[in-house]
Amino acid sequence: MDNSGASELEFFVLVARHGSLAAAARALDLTPPAATKRLAQMEARLGVRLVNRTTRRLSLTSEGETYLAHAARILAAIREMEDAVACNRTAPRGLLRVNASLGFGRTTIAPIVSAFCKRHPQVEVQLDVTDRPVDLVESGYDLAIRFGALPDKRLAARRVLSNRRFLCASPRYLQQHGEPQTLADLARHRCILHRQNDDAYGIWRFNEGEDSEVVKVHGALSSNDGDIVLGWALDGHGILIRSEWDLAKYVKSGRLRVVLPQYALPAADLFVCYLNRRNQAARTRAFIDFLVEHLGETG
Repeated sequence: MDNSGASELEFFVLVARHGSLAAAARALDLTPPAATKRLAQMEARLGVRLVNRTTRRLSLTSEGETYLAHAARILAAIREMEDAVACNRTAPRGLLRVNASLGFGRTTIAPIVSAFCKRHPQVEVQLDVTDRPVDLVESGYDLAIRFGALPDKRLAARRVLSNRRFLCASPRYLQQHGEPQTLADLARHRCILHRQNDDAYGIWRFNEGEDSEVVKVHGALSSNDGDIVLGWALDGHGILIRSEWDLAKYVKSGRLRVVLPQYALPAADLFVCYLNRRNQAARTRAFIDFLVEHLGETG
């Protein structure tokens, strides 16, 4: 494949990833008219429409979905070939695409990327933060950093740190409403709901040995953003599920208290997920090691 063919694939993957011609144009340092013209030329050459333009955010046609799937695989194969050829290099170099969750990516992963690039100046890192998990096989990312259960059995993963989850509330809320003594007590409390991915709304699951118990909870406040629900708990609006990673400093300062600690929630361990390639690029191995070095354990 010539360079123009590869760049065409990269262009379309960016369009699909951003859902916007303007965003893809910015990423490639093109003008919006130039990006529009490039897409039109691709569609004219193929004789099919690749995207629908009926909304502000572009969506792919079925032909576009097919093109995207093949483009992502071809680009991944090209990069794997280049990595295999260059695997004897001692210094990591090249482009590393990383995806992380919004809040954690902004507050924790971004500074780690900064430090990593100072140590390895020949590596270029693209960090994208999204509110939903991504498909590494189709998206073109090298790594995804996520809390919770592994999202895809096709991937390899390394646990970066263990991360238990607890119920918590502010002392002011507990003073006003009392402290629950059993899981059944949660039904009469105000609970703050964090809507994540496809989790059942208002359903909290607890583990007790090999058994599990499901509790239906209610509350006036909910959000899909972790920082927002944490702020509401600090303001005294109710009981929240939060991981120890987020909770530790607030418990230490006394702004939040753990309630019902005898009941275990499913853990939210931090994993770095990646495609299980035999010839993993030096930059990928170096970043995973760097992440573990800065955040946790060898897991």
